[in-house]
Amino acid sequence: MTHTAATATTTAVPPAAATGTAASVATRTGSGRARASLMGLQIVLALFYAFASAAPKLLGLDAAADSFDRIGFGDWFMYLTGALEFAGAVALVIPVLYQVAAVAMIGLMIGATVTQITVFDGRNVATPVILILPLAVIAWARGDSTTALLALLRRAVDRT
Repeated sequence: MTHTAATATTTAVPPAAATGTAASVATRTGSGRARASLMGLQIVLALFYAFASAAPKLLGLDAAADSFDRIGFGDWFMYLTGALEFAGAVALVIPVLYQVAAVAMIGLMIGATVTQITVFDGRNVATPVILILPLAVIAWARGDSTTALLALLRRAVDRT
């Protein structure tokens, strides 16, 4: 057996990975370092969304208000967007909400991308596009969080 063949057999993805089980998620997130790095990424994104993105909207700062006036939906949309961004930031660091938060934030970033292109002539389109990538990594790697959330919801429903 060559060195390449030996490497291929040790890095092969187990059959569980195709089924979306908890074992496959462990394979997806890898070592303790990979999980810690992923959590670090989630914390950085949560801080960015909470302070750099949501806070100016929730505080009604002039720059945010001017942008939302240009969009044409008014202040209510600015506050809604800020609240959704803040909720997503918080959810990014709550274990059972990791994947749901990442997917929801991807949706917000798709909306921001479309808005940047259609309303602002693409001036800042790179920001939401770039943020989609780490959110997609989190959504993919944290699939076990949705499994845990569904189990939690099933237990709650069974109690009623």
